Amino acid sequence: MPAEWEPHQGTWLSYPHNPKSFFTALKSAQDAFADMVMHLAKVEEVHINVNDDAMERALKLKLKKRKVTKNVFLHRFPTNDAWCRDHGCIVLKHQKTGARVATDWIFNAWGGKYPSAKDNRIAKKMSSFLGLPCFSYPLVMEGGSIDVNGAGVLLTTELCLLNKNRNPHLNKEEIETALKSNLGVKKILWLKDGIAGDDTDGHIDDIARFTDKNTIVTVKEKNKADENHAICRDNIERLKSFRNLDGKPFRIVTLPMPEPRYYRKDERLPASYANFYIANGIVLLPVFNCAQDKEAIRILKGLFKGRRIVPIDATDIIVGLGTCHCLSQQIPL
Repeated sequence: MPAEWEPHQGTWLSYPHNPKSFFTALKSAQDAFADMVMHLAKVEEVHINVNDDAMERALKLKLKKRKVTKNVFLHRFPTNDAWCRDHGCIVLKHQKTGARVATDWIFNAWGGKYPSAKDNRIAKKMSSFLGLPCFSYPLVMEGGSIDVNGAGVLLTTELCLLNKNRNPHLNKEEIETALKSNLGVKKILWLKDGIAGDDTDGHIDDIARFTDKNTIVTVKEKNKADENHAICRDNIERLKSFRNLDGKPFRIVTLPMPEPRYYRKDERLPASYANFYIANGIVLLPVFNCAQDKEAIRILKGLFKGRRIVPIDATDIIVGLGTCHCLSQQIPL
């Protein structure tokens, strides 16, 4: 599995449409999504799943307003929701020949929390369009639950992949074996818990991400009264203990957590700067109109010196419980 910063053919997305996910924020979330497409289309192909003619026309209108005229391809592949990171196919490359294949995993909407029948068919439809051989695996797994450095190491969390709502018949060793054999990795690094408000049971892409093969950026909550403080502290301690394939420690860089975001008064949203998406020449960074935005931009500029950091207003997208990375799935060259 190539690292996300390696060259892309394009990015695959699913148009946000589910009012049960985005509630009254749906229209503004769609506008922010169109902004993402506008920036991505300048640097690579953008493929978007839409449900029907009406959805296609609505999206085309938004793109026309943003003067997006090329590099966008719409597919009539119906979805239950917008989270292509989790229901899209994961593309692998042969280390010697560069030949590509698609992988299709079981998607059960994060432990059966929501309808998922349409989403679970997307990976095969993507691979068919791309003309790639597709390998299907009898393992429940979402793209947002893993992150790789392209050099044999994979990051994930115990809360997610060891959750009984995923693969209750498999133990930790068996899951590690499946990940290694099916994704071409050699070492699995396990963090413990995910951040508050994350309905995916602790996806890694809200917590810690590789920015190069030996650097991991992770979130840190300074407020000791915040429920994320202990979670972040414990994950940082684990990260410091990890070693790469050469037995050397990783460089650990911390990102701030944004101010807590809520839908209504009591529903904590999983807002995180770690949910950035790396594309050709740019990094899409979710921002939340708070003081920490500038610090997050500054830190990522230092980590991605060859790429432009593009802030995306995620204050309404996050109502759906995900942002830039959750929405996107890269198609490596």
